[in-house]
Amino acid sequence: MSEGLDRLFATIAARKDADPGQSYTAKLLAAGVEKCAKKFGEEATEAVIAAISRDKTELAKESADVLYHLAVLWAASGITPEDVYSVLKARETMSGLEEKASRPKS
Repeated sequence: MSEGLDRLFATIAARKDADPGQSYTAKLLAAGVEKCAKKFGEEATEAVIAAISRDKTELAKESADVLYHLAVLWAASGITPEDVYSVLKARETMSGLEEKASRPKS
């Protein structure tokens, strides 16, 4: 999967300087991190609704939207898939419960 996500991110990064009137990705990026985060949240909510509805076709579509908008948010925030892969790699040696317990309490 990382291969496809890497290609998607590369396409998004390449559109960063495109004309926002010609590219939806450029339009989102030009609007800033807040707009990109809001769109990601909207798409994530739609994926949750599809999952709860047990609509696999819609969940697949919404999941694609979530991944796209997450990659846009990464680009807007100045991180790359490699940054995320590094975090995931570091977590491979511990269980999810251990990782969660190691986080600072808020």
